[in-house]
Amino acid sequence: MQFDPANMSSRDTYHWMTRLINPRPIAWVATISSQGVANLAPFSFFNGVGAKPPTLLFCPANKPDGSPKDTLVNIRQTGEFVVNVVTMPFAGQMHQTAAELDYQIDEFEFATVEKQDSLMVDVPRVANAAAAFECELMQVLSLEEGPGAANVVIGRIVCFHVADELLNQDGSFDSSSLKTIGRMGDLEYAKTDNRFTL
Repeated sequence: MQFDPANMSSRDTYHWMTRLINPRPIAWVATISSQGVANLAPFSFFNGVGAKPPTLLFCPANKPDGSPKDTLVNIRQTGEFVVNVVTMPFAGQMHQTAAELDYQIDEFEFATVEKQDSLMVDVPRVANAAAAFECELMQVLSLEEGPGAANVVIGRIVCFHVADELLNQDGSFDSSSLKTIGRMGDLEYAKTDNRFTL
């Protein structure tokens, strides 16, 4: 069977993409408004860009009314954000922060997520997250306008946070200890603790 996206709604296109492109890593993005209200939201169109400069990207789609999500509004205001890595202990809270809430509501408080000050940016990060990336905005690419339109946010990583329990005694990274979760299609998620080597 073949599908022509030119003849599909953006919602149907989204469903086919997310069902077929998986598992997708989850960027749990923390931002803060110019009024000082913190925001925390998950995005599964997310990945690294490159190491020189150290950059990552995530893609917040516009709301159903065509307006930008709070995360994007805040990043455009402040030029800063933090991407927190999502592991199993935070799965429920991450899912809670996907709710559409009023702009003045702090999702950290809504989902009972503890904040911790960042080192290089003025945005709080998720305390006790296995890893986090403090970022400064490099560029926002708005690919279209209106409901569901894609925006690509590219950030320069200015600080890495890595939990001590992810390190071996010699300071090297123990990849088996980072049990992230990935987004599948619809409301399904996958664990990454069942691995193999070729």
